[in-house]
Amino acid sequence: MNNTSILRARTLLLFLSSSLVLHAADSPPPNNKPQYGAWGFDLAGADTKTKPGDDFFRYANGSWIDKTQIPPDKPAYSLRLAMTDLTEQRLHEMMETLAAKDVGNPSTLQEKVAAFYRSFMDEARIEELGAKSIESVLSEVKKAETRDDLAALMGHEGLDYESSLFSYGIDVDLKDPSKYAFYLRQGGLGLPDRDYYLKPEFEKQKSAYQAYVTTLLKLVAWPEAEARARDVVDFETKIADASWTKAEQRNLDAIYNPMTVDELAKFAPGFNWNGFLGTTRMDNLSGVIIAEKSAFPKLAEIYSKAPLETIRAWHAFHISDNAAPYLSKAFTAAYFELRGKTLSGQKEQQARWKRAITAVAGGDFGVGDRFGTFGTMGFGVGQLYSAKYFPPEAKAKIQELVANLKDAYHARIEQLDWMGEETKKEALKKLDTYTIKVGYPDHPRDYSKLVIKSDDLIGNIKRCAQLDWAFYSGRFYGPVDKTDWGMTPQTNDAYNGSLRDIVFPAGILQPPIFDPAADPAINYGAAGGVIGHELTHGFDDQGRKIDASGALRDWWTAKDADTFKKRAEVLGSQYSKFEPLPGVKVNGELTMGENIADLGGVVLALEAYQTSLKGEPAPVIDGFTGEQRVLLGWAQAWRGKGSDDFVRKQVVSDPHSPRQFRVNGPMRNVDAWYDAFKIESGDKLFVAPNDRVRIW
Repeated sequence: MNNTSILRARTLLLFLSSSLVLHAADSPPPNNKPQYGAWGFDLAGADTKTKPGDDFFRYANGSWIDKTQIPPDKPAYSLRLAMTDLTEQRLHEMMETLAAKDVGNPSTLQEKVAAFYRSFMDEARIEELGAKSIESVLSEVKKAETRDDLAALMGHEGLDYESSLFSYGIDVDLKDPSKYAFYLRQGGLGLPDRDYYLKPEFEKQKSAYQAYVTTLLKLVAWPEAEARARDVVDFETKIADASWTKAEQRNLDAIYNPMTVDELAKFAPGFNWNGFLGTTRMDNLSGVIIAEKSAFPKLAEIYSKAPLETIRAWHAFHISDNAAPYLSKAFTAAYFELRGKTLSGQKEQQARWKRAITAVAGGDFGVGDRFGTFGTMGFGVGQLYSAKYFPPEAKAKIQELVANLKDAYHARIEQLDWMGEETKKEALKKLDTYTIKVGYPDHPRDYSKLVIKSDDLIGNIKRCAQLDWAFYSGRFYGPVDKTDWGMTPQTNDAYNGSLRDIVFPAGILQPPIFDPAADPAINYGAAGGVIGHELTHGFDDQGRKIDASGALRDWWTAKDADTFKKRAEVLGSQYSKFEPLPGVKVNGELTMGENIADLGGVVLALEAYQTSLKGEPAPVIDGFTGEQRVLLGWAQAWRGKGSDDFVRKQVVSDPHSPRQFRVNGPMRNVDAWYDAFKIESGDKLFVAPNDRVRIW
């Protein structure tokens, strides 16, 4: 299955990032020591020789950046990844302990997690099977006689190792949030973005990709592997040319296009829509919502004209590619060589136990490609992880703290000087509907019917995928589950979702995001800034289009909308000038939502910190004022570095700006930063007061 595309389709409306907060009035426990530095900030990792007004990211993090080497099994490294390493170690210890007892017929959640883990760690069995594990899936491709047959096989994308020209998923209906909708999006590509096929600067990666296609086709003994690999890459290049850009895909108005199945068949002829949708196991599906509308007829036409042997080879390659992480060393080595080394700059493959944890619990394979929870026991592992590392009393405390920051945001909206009362009223109404979900879901996922075998890794992945899809498709015609989570408890991330919910998993509740022993100002800058970021996502350039009911509706006055757009355009222009590598510039349009959210997060963190002081002066620690420490907390939260190839891939395919600009970008628009660090007009990051962007 194409885990990445399925996750992307199912989380169509999610805006990924992070969240949480601590009262400034709370004091760190007297006998506890912060993880970083004496008060929560690692001064040894800073570079105070750099002027904060020239490069605040380096001022806060430069010494760490100079001394830290990216681990050979990672394409990047950061304090956030150090958090993931800790979670990884905890999961490793847990799974090793569980796996020590071999149960012939696993029935409990613990036994199934253990058997799944053992199936990945059984290298001898996996090497013995080689490509045999996926022969049954490949045989379906070989038996398919027509394009219609092959299109129908694409409907298995959510059920086995197939890929599809059109990815699908289920989420809340954007126009009617009381029900679910079936979404279709463009797919079909094996490289991270269309630019990799179309722009000359990615010629090396495209050439390596074709070699990889050849290698995998040879490993499954596909006829004329080299010739077919050329055909596959040419086929995908045509798909890329017809596809929308990542920036275009962000426009919620543009990607909401409801159609009946009959209308879709007429709109995009040349593709067997009935056969495709029929194999998704969606009974009585009458309507769909397509995203990249103008691309659909083009993609269907490309498909209708492609030779059958090309389409068969395309199927065979993507099946092999999606299964490669779970197959023998020949497959995993080829997979890493392309996706880890060539595309991400990673030097070494991750240890097998780390990849086993990814397979069982979700995440990525150390190559920067998010596999998420699909095809895993992610939520089951999350139940076990939360029970051990996140007690209910911690959840209750943090929910209370987060609610306080939400109140601070409410006050900030009321004080906006550029927004009219009518729009403010709707904005506040929407903010009041937000639900904060912390730690882990209230209702555990049911794994009682899942069959896991300690000697069948490929089968375990497939059965997990089918159980997952049965969960989402099974509730399609019922009421929307507002308690739902789109992220597992062990995930080191957070999101602002389509349910008007902010989810903050247990996995992110670690330093430097949250440290109960740290100075409160640091927690406000890191955790408070991050939850402010998530709250702001509900009001960024796309989130602002959703109303208080969760529906896609224009609730802005024309004047306020025009003011917002103009301010956002200025911010986008600022970011488009940032250059993480020579000749490689940030895409201000693609990253617009995240940049607006970062700016909102920093401003809100500062305001909430000041409010928490209740009129008392902030203490000065090691010569740093309270406001300085809040801003340093935000900067430290993004401390990290990436390989050049990782950064190149991020710039074209990721809606988040590279981490140095998640610090420098917001700061230059925050008046308090200028005052706190005495920024002057000659400094490189200086922006004249009248040119600074002020949105939320």
